[in-house]
Amino acid sequence: MKEQYDFKEIEAKWQQYWEKQNIYQVPDYSDRPKYYCLEMFPYPSGKLHMGHVRNYSIGDVVARFKNMQGYHVLHPMGWDAFGLPAENAAIKNGIPPATWTWDNIAHMRSQLKQLGLSYDWQREVATCHPEYYKWGQWLFLQLYKRGLCYKKHARVNWCPDCATVLANEQVVEGGCERCGATVEQRELDQWFFRITDYAQRLLDDLKLLEGWPDKVKIMQENWIGRSEGAELTFKVEGSDDEITVFTTRPDTVYGVTYMVLAAEHPLVAKLSAGKPQEAQVAEFVNRVGKLTELARTSNEKEGVFIGAYCINPFNGDKVPILAANYVLYHYGTGAVMGVPAHDERDFEFARKYNLPIKPVIKPVNGEELVAENMTEAYTGPGVMVNSGPFDGTPNQQGIKKVIEYAEQKGIGRGLVNFRLRDWLISRQRYWGTPIPIIYCDKCGVVPVPEDQLPVLLPTDVAFKPTGESPLKGDPEFVHTTCPQCGGPAQRETDTMDTFVDSSWYYLRYTSPRDTEQAWDKQKANHWMSVDQYIGGVEHAILHLLYSRFFTKVFYDLGLVDVQEPFKNLLTQGMVLKDGAKMSKSKGNVVSPEEIVDRYGADTARLFILFAAPPERDLEWSDRGVEGSHRFLNRVWRLVYSVKDEVAAAPAIDPKANFVGVHKEMRRLTHYAIKKVTEDVSGRFNFNTAISTIMELVNGIYTYRDKVAAVERNSSVLAEAINSMIILLAPFAPHISEELWAATGHKESVHKQPWLVYDPAALVEDEVEIVVQINGKVRDRMNIPAGLSAAEMQQVVLAKDSVQQLISGKQVVKIIPVPGKLINIVVK
Repeated sequence: MKEQYDFKEIEAKWQQYWEKQNIYQVPDYSDRPKYYCLEMFPYPSGKLHMGHVRNYSIGDVVARFKNMQGYHVLHPMGWDAFGLPAENAAIKNGIPPATWTWDNIAHMRSQLKQLGLSYDWQREVATCHPEYYKWGQWLFLQLYKRGLCYKKHARVNWCPDCATVLANEQVVEGGCERCGATVEQRELDQWFFRITDYAQRLLDDLKLLEGWPDKVKIMQENWIGRSEGAELTFKVEGSDDEITVFTTRPDTVYGVTYMVLAAEHPLVAKLSAGKPQEAQVAEFVNRVGKLTELARTSNEKEGVFIGAYCINPFNGDKVPILAANYVLYHYGTGAVMGVPAHDERDFEFARKYNLPIKPVIKPVNGEELVAENMTEAYTGPGVMVNSGPFDGTPNQQGIKKVIEYAEQKGIGRGLVNFRLRDWLISRQRYWGTPIPIIYCDKCGVVPVPEDQLPVLLPTDVAFKPTGESPLKGDPEFVHTTCPQCGGPAQRETDTMDTFVDSSWYYLRYTSPRDTEQAWDKQKANHWMSVDQYIGGVEHAILHLLYSRFFTKVFYDLGLVDVQEPFKNLLTQGMVLKDGAKMSKSKGNVVSPEEIVDRYGADTARLFILFAAPPERDLEWSDRGVEGSHRFLNRVWRLVYSVKDEVAAAPAIDPKANFVGVHKEMRRLTHYAIKKVTEDVSGRFNFNTAISTIMELVNGIYTYRDKVAAVERNSSVLAEAINSMIILLAPFAPHISEELWAATGHKESVHKQPWLVYDPAALVEDEVEIVVQINGKVRDRMNIPAGLSAAEMQQVVLAKDSVQQLISGKQVVKIIPVPGKLINIVVK
C-alpha cells in the first residue's frame, strides 16, 4: 500500500468520470424539493485567486450536501465578461477584447474543473455573448417603456486615461481606482435607471431578508438613506428667484443665519453677476468644479459670499447666500440652510467665516445658550425659543407643527427624502452591452425595435491611443436607419455599466439557451429565489442593491413571481497572507494552480474550508496546507488497510446489542454524523465539521489498532469507514470518490443519501455502583462506564440523593473504587 495517494491521477480520473456521466447536469424539474445554490460569478481575468477558491469551495460544499440530502440542486457558473480590463489589455497587447476574454474564460473554466466543483456546465453563460446581452438590451427597453430609463445632462467623475465615467465608489483619494489618474468633473448626457422610484420598497423589504447578515442590511439601509423632513422655500431678495432646501430639522428654521448653494448651482453665477464678488466667486466655482464629489465632501469646508441675500419666510430675516464646496448640486436641491447653533458642520463653517449664530432650541436641562459663549453646536432635544409662535414647544413636536404651518402658508411641505440617487448606467467604453437607442434628427430618441435585437457589438475595431471608445469612430456601427421614418440616424455609442449585466444573470441560468425570451417564467418561478447566495461583502451596495431593484421591476412587469432575488446570503471573508490581503503589489500572492499541482485540489479545498469560519478572514498558512494534505493521506492509509474487510462486511444490525469498544465506535460514528450535519446545515461551520471528521478518523484508527482483527466487528468498522467517507465527500470529493469505490461500492459517493444518526447509538455504557456512607450501603446508582476515580467522585457528589445523605455532615475522606463502589467517610 502506498503511503501517499496519487492525487493527480485520482483527481483527473474522477473529473473525467463526472463529465462523461453528466453527474452534475440538472434537469429543469424534479419531484424532489428544489434548492438553488449560487456563488457570484467571476470576471474572466485569466487566473483564479485564493478568494475565488474559497468562494467556490464554500458553494460546492453546500450544493453537494443539499444534493445528498435529497434536494434538486441548481448550481451553475458563468462569466461577468464585459469590462474595462479587456480593453486595457487590447490597447496594451494588441489583442482584441473578445479574443482576450474568451481565452481567459477557457483557462479559468479549466481551473474550476480542476477544483472538482459540481457545476452544471451546460447552463454556463457569458455576459459578452450576443445571446446574453441581447436580452440585456431587451430588458433596457422594458425599463424605457415603463419610464424607468431616461437620459439627462449630469455632472460626472471622468477618468481622462480610461476615457470613461466612474462611479463615486471607483474614485479613491481623487484618483481612478484602476489607473490612478486624477479624476476630473465633466458635464455629459448620460443614461439613468430610476432606482429611486423603488427606494421605499428596497428599504421596506429589507425586513424580508432574514437570511442576510445584519451588516449588509444596515449598509443598504444607510445607502438608501431615508429621511423625513420638510422642503422649504426662501425668496431671493430683490428677485423673483427662489431657493428650495430640504431639512430634517424644520424645528430649527428660525435659527437660519446663512444659505449655502452648490458651487455649480445656476443661481451662483446669476446672482453674483455684476457684483463686486463676481470674480472671486468665478474663481472659487472653477476651482471647486475640478474636484471629485468625494474630495468636496471630505476636505475642509470652504465657501464664498456671492453678494446676494435671501429672506427667511418664517421670520423675515435677511440671510447671506454663499457658494460652498461641500454642497452638491445633484444631491437634494443643491442648497442647504445654515443653522450653526444646532448643526456641528454649520457651526464650524459659521465660526470660520464669522457668520451669525442664533440659538433656537433650549436644552432640556434649562441651560441658556449664548451664541458668543458656545464652543460647539447643541444638537440634542429641547424646547423651541426665539421661534415666534412656536416658543415653548418641545422641539420633536415642533417639527410636525412647523411643517403644518409651512403648508398652510404655502412656503413649504412635508417630504420624505432619500440619499439614494438614480443609477447612472452610461459608460463611454467599447467592451460592454450597446445601449439599444437610435437618434434621428426628425424623430428624436428612438428605441431599437425588439425584433432588431441584438444590437451587435462590432469585433473588428481599432483602438486609439487616447483610449476613446472605438465605437464613435466606427461608421458601420454609428450610421443606421431610423426605425420610425426610415431616414438616416445614428446609434448610441455609450455601452451599459457592467453591473447591468450582473443584475439579472441568476435568472438567465434557469433557461440559459432560450432564444425566444430572457428566461422562461415557469422555470424561473420554479427555481427562484436563490436559496443560498455566496460572495464578497464588497458587493453589499452596488451589485446586491441593483439585483434587488431589477427583481422588483421584473415582478412589476409580470416576468417573475418573486420580489427578492436572494433568500439567504453568505459573505465570506478575505484570504490574507502575513496579515494583509493577497496582492501582486505586496508580493504575498499564493497561486491556486501551484497548490493544486503540489498537493491536489482536495487539499486546497480542505485547508481553505478548515482554516476559519467562512464569514471571517482566513490567514494563509503553508503549514496548514501541509497538515490538510497529511490528514488526507492518513485517511487514505486507514481505508486501504481495511478496505477488503469493509467491502465484505454484512450490513449492520442497529438492533444488535453492541457493548464495550464496539458500542463506543458506533457512538463516535453517529456523533460525527449528528455534528457534521448540524455544522453544515445552515450554520456553515465547515471548520468544526472537518474537525469532527478528523476526530472520527482518530477513533477508527484506535478501534482498528486496539482490537484484533478476529475480535473486531466488521459491520461496526464498515459503518464507521463508510460514514466517514460520505461525511468527507462534500469537502474532498475526489479522494472520497476513490475510497468509496475501493470499499466495494459501484455508484458515486455523491449520489448517496446523506446520513441520519441513530439516537440510540449515542447513549454511552453505564455501570451500577454502590454508594456507602462510613462503610454502610446507603444507595445504588448508574453512572457512565470507564470513569477515572476523580471523575467518578465528581459525578457521584453531584447527585442530589448523595447530597441529602451527607447534608449537615463534614466529609473526612472519599474512597472511590472505579466501576464498583464509593465510600464517603463523614463525621
